[in-house]
Amino acid sequence: MLKAGSAPLPAKDSSEDLQLLLERFRDGIMDRIRTKETRFEEDAYLFVLKALEYSQTNLTERRHITGRELAFSCRDLALQMYGVMAQVVLEHWGVRATSDIGDIVFVLVDLGYLISQPTDNRADFIGVYNFDRAFEHEYPWNAAALV
Repeated sequence: MLKAGSAPLPAKDSSEDLQLLLERFRDGIMDRIRTKETRFEEDAYLFVLKALEYSQTNLTERRHITGRELAFSCRDLALQMYGVMAQVVLEHWGVRATSDIGDIVFVLVDLGYLISQPTDNRADFIGVYNFDRAFEHEYPWNAAALV
């Protein structure tokens, strides 16, 4: 589904590349996003873009990423980055369901920052997984999962 549009994302996860991405993002991009959507924090958009790149790095060659694949990449990256706090962090940014990931993506598509396929739509992100289950009950060492 999603390929970066006009401004390529850094391939590495260096602090210099991240700083460049943040500068680009803050240089008017967030203002444009705010004209379309105000529910999500800036970090939510940056995180979804990072998850898009994260999903590409797990493939043998770059290709179109489906909404479902991106939703799972967001889950996996959040758990990797924030551990047991993943759900809290995402909710702090306004992301409470996989449908919110789709809303973020399609704002970026509508503004030309991401490219979608004609068959892609917001419904691809609805109900991909339940946040409570994905971030609490299925956490690898959650005691509740052992009972």
